[in-house]
Amino acid sequence: MPQTRILYVEDNEDLRDSIAMLLEEEPGYAVQVCGTGEEALALLAQDGCDILISDVGLPGLSGVELAQQVLARNPAQYVLLCSGYDMGTELEAMGPHVQALTKPFEVDALERLLQQMAAALRGAA
Repeated sequence: MPQTRILYVEDNEDLRDSIAMLLEEEPGYAVQVCGTGEEALALLAQDGCDILISDVGLPGLSGVELAQQVLARNPAQYVLLCSGYDMGTELEAMGPHVQALTKPFEVDALERLLQQMAAALRGAA
């Protein structure tokens, strides 16, 4: 089974390192990390990913703006936005492959969403 490629965008270095370490322990995930939306766009232009996980409150390009740009190029992209507030209808407008996780979140909740997205990706392949 091919690995699910995850790009995790988080400006808080401690949180980014902790979540990346947890994700890398899961067999089946190949994880790349970066700290800004601009870095994420550069990485995606080079390689792409299966699932984009992004904090909403990034310096510069926000997670929502990043998701909008990525989805404009690839409407089938799976995106998980992490935010300290409920995104509600803003999220629905972004499409069927976009989910939200309210911070602070349990690692189990993150893993469940990623498993659902990875299963959907395998089904679409």
